[in-house]
Amino acid sequence: MQGLRRCSNDAVHLDLTPPSPPPPPPPPPTSSTSLSFDAVESAETRIQRLISEHPVIIFSRSSCCMCHVMKKLLATIGVHPTVIELDDHEISALPLPPPSHDNDDAPRNLAPALFIGGTCVGGLESLVALHLSGHLVPKLVEVGALWV
Repeated sequence: MQGLRRCSNDAVHLDLTPPSPPPPPPPPPTSSTSLSFDAVESAETRIQRLISEHPVIIFSRSSCCMCHVMKKLLATIGVHPTVIELDDHEISALPLPPPSHDNDDAPRNLAPALFIGGTCVGGLESLVALHLSGHLVPKLVEVGALWV
């Protein structure tokens, strides 16, 4: 026990001096990672940079269940995408997904948004359609996200 020392004759001496402070934590690394951002960089610029730097990236809101399903589907194929959670004000900076062939007038959700090789695939429905059509794996191989 800190502060207590046993002395002779079963006497206990109580040391009231405060313990020495722990050493300061090491400074954070100065090199930036691709997920870091410049404070001056706009949301649109940062999103475009991240899209260009990562072969498979998902932009999502926090705790989005559709994003979870997208990650699970890609993981079963062997791809682990970069996932970026955006605030509500940053969601509007996402590039719009391509219009669907079924209903061009339907509103398009901005998140979750999957980008493969810099191209917007769309959301969960588009990812599943790409997978069921047999085009997902070749596309992932083409961008270097999957080796077969």
